[in-house]
Amino acid sequence: MNATRLVRFAALATLVLAVAGCAGGCGSSSSGVTAPSIGAASTYGFTSFSTGGPVTAGKPFTLSFKIHTPTGQIMKRFRTGPGPHTGVHLILVRKDLANIVHLHPPHSPDGTITARVTLPKPGPYFVLVDVYPYSQGAQYTNFQLHQNLTAGGGEYVPEKLPPYNPVVHVDGYTYRVVGGVPPLHVSQPALINVRVTTPDGKPAPLTPWFGALGHAIFFRKGNLAYFHTHICSPKLKGCTSLVGKTIPGATGAPGKLVVGVLMPQAGTWRLFLQSKVNGHVLTAPFTLTVH
Repeated sequence: MNATRLVRFAALATLVLAVAGCAGGCGSSSSGVTAPSIGAASTYGFTSFSTGGPVTAGKPFTLSFKIHTPTGQIMKRFRTGPGPHTGVHLILVRKDLANIVHLHPPHSPDGTITARVTLPKPGPYFVLVDVYPYSQGAQYTNFQLHQNLTAGGGEYVPEKLPPYNPVVHVDGYTYRVVGGVPPLHVSQPALINVRVTTPDGKPAPLTPWFGALGHAIFFRKGNLAYFHTHICSPKLKGCTSLVGKTIPGATGAPGKLVVGVLMPQAGTWRLFLQSKVNGHVLTAPFTLTVH
């Protein structure tokens, strides 16, 4: 999401709230002129959201839903093509930001989106669906829907977010922030350099996953605000990064990731940095502070 679309999204959200706030009539003035009645705002939303029954941590379940448009019709066409800005991103994050699941589920001709999901820990989860509707040409727009669900199978004990650590170990691989994290401020672009090494200390070979060399998924502690950017290279068609341009050098040397950051709110954020290495999808979490 670039800065222009963040502004557009904020403006749209403000407009929707203003119109929705007048549902049922906005009252009348002292002059006796009655304001027109304005119905509730029409928006995108879920239809038939289902988990097929109770959800238990560690056990797979089938999550399915449809998306209705502001006109009430079921969305059946989604953006296609190379790169990550296609279809539907399904992201489930536990509300204490302890873990995340990121999938790109398919959709059927009638618009039903189905995913086989396994949640690693019990507790409340925030389900975010990032949708890319069908569009022609290079331009695209997207929007987000969200839902809540709870995974049983044990007591939910919220985990305290650990402080920032420049080194994260994942399944024997190491993600290391090089040069430190630059000062992060709302709406100000920044770049974070990360090096990924194999268990024997060599630069890790990165392969494309969901149309990008890396996915940087951010959630804010508390209100679970969301930001998602991609790590690209000139060789990846359809992949754009922070400001709509590819980040050079990502494939020039194995194991190098350049994470574009453009945060919409101040606070404590959890960055889930995902990449595919030697056939394994790895997720490295970092805690960041935005001023």
